[in-house]
Amino acid sequence: MNILNFITWTASPELFSIGPIHIRWYSLMFIIGFWIGYKIEASFFKRESIPEKWLDSLFIYVFAGTLIGARLGHVFFYGWDYYSQHLGEIFKVWEGGLASHGGAIGIIIAILILAKYKMKVHPLFVFDRLVIPVALVGALIRMGNLFNHEIYGYSTDLPWGFRYIKNIHQWMAGAEPIFTSPSHPTQIYEALIYLSVFALLMWMYWKKNAQLRQGLIFGVFLIGIFGTRIFVEFLKNNQEAFEDNMLLNMGQILSIPFVILAIWLIIRSFIRPKELPFNETIRKIRK
Repeated sequence: MNILNFITWTASPELFSIGPIHIRWYSLMFIIGFWIGYKIEASFFKRESIPEKWLDSLFIYVFAGTLIGARLGHVFFYGWDYYSQHLGEIFKVWEGGLASHGGAIGIIIAILILAKYKMKVHPLFVFDRLVIPVALVGALIRMGNLFNHEIYGYSTDLPWGFRYIKNIHQWMAGAEPIFTSPSHPTQIYEALIYLSVFALLMWMYWKKNAQLRQGLIFGVFLIGIFGTRIFVEFLKNNQEAFEDNMLLNMGQILSIPFVILAIWLIIRSFIRPKELPFNETIRKIRK
């Protein structure tokens, strides 16, 4: 007999508020993720003697690509029927509505531009180093989803099922909570997967110098994040009503191209010869 049958989750999405300013856990996780990610990238740049001036540009491009891409991804992939009739609502990012697949596409576009016109290196050089902290950021953002009582799974009788507050906005305004049935905490599942991917990629970079096989780290990242996402989605409630009659939901459909790209990148990384370390390449050019 299980002592713990389920977990009643009553954490507030808000960390604290000062007058009209409301600080949410989701925003805090987002900011902490980017700050830690910046520090991790800085350690890569220092190790490989990559110009430090590129680091700030990378941060700005990634931040803009993530925010714009994630918002537009939500608008076009999940809510176009609504937003096409309320175009002004697209800009209200603070009201929620970000899609991870859109964020991934936004980052890819941003890095393609940055690599070509500013850094003047192959885009895979950037991706292989960037996606390592991105996996950690993804884990923190999923914990933000947990505090928001959103993106959870189907009902379960497992002892770690979470009862979420369905009327979260009304509850925050003073109403009595209405709880879901015990459900799969898919935010925690994904966060743990992303943390595992982060640990694996850090090991590949620091211990195996996998960044010298161009595209390998990026490919493993895509498999680890989007490959597992396809399976986790089978436990997750659909985010929009139009997904109810679909064999695969939108999150799974959008994950498939990333997995195909990952397989190609991994194969390509072993067919091609290893790259020279960046600092050795620079010394060779200067000679």
